[in-house]
Amino acid sequence: MTKENDTMKEPAKSEFLFTRVFEVPVELAYKAWTDPKQLAKWWGPKDFTNPVCELDLRPGGEIRIDMTGPDGAVYPMGGIFHEIIEPQKLVFTSTAFMKEEGNWQLEVFNTVTFADENGNTKLTVHAVIVKRSPEVEAALDGMEDGWNQSLDRLGELVSKI
Repeated sequence: MTKENDTMKEPAKSEFLFTRVFEVPVELAYKAWTDPKQLAKWWGPKDFTNPVCELDLRPGGEIRIDMTGPDGAVYPMGGIFHEIIEPQKLVFTSTAFMKEEGNWQLEVFNTVTFADENGNTKLTVHAVIVKRSPEVEAALDGMEDGWNQSLDRLGELVSKI
């Protein structure tokens, strides 16, 4: 039984949409997502590094990124590519927060599109959470900020190309 003035925390959002315009051709923005060396430079929130960044860029191919936080904690991420239309679209599932028994606690279905806009790239990221355990709710509260920081880092990278 709850009282009227009790506050219950709302669950984290289940869907995110981000749009950015980068002043580079579509091919360069696409390469920043598909070249593991470039992806490792910008993926993840500010001050995170990616000492492991592996992509098997084909439908059914796997993704593995080990993000390392500023405190040294490692956050492994996996995933599978579902659709690749070069240089217009990437569709992949990302997984994170593995339990000891090998089950991922978070799964996100991501659609990334790259559209030419007068020689610039209009990037759209649509991320939909398809699986989450209660243990990852706190992390999901920071997902929007994390994506925005990643895309800021991507913008910094492509502006130097």
